[in-house]
Amino acid sequence: MNGQYRKNISSGLHVNIVLKQDQKTGKLTAGVVKDILTKASFHPHGIKVRLEDGSIGRVKELLG
Repeated sequence: MNGQYRKNISSGLHVNIVLKQDQKTGKLTAGVVKDILTKASFHPHGIKVRLEDGSIGRVKELLG
């Protein structure tokens, strides 16, 4: 499973995201999904989410 499909992501899931300012370096930020912001069922760069700490970014890895 990867972060490009909305059906794979739900609130409470542990994920690694890439923040907007980290897109060039690819630095990942770990956290727990609070809200799913992308309405489409698929996005090639990853579904955009808000983490419980308020960080917003695109899902790169699902951790469980």
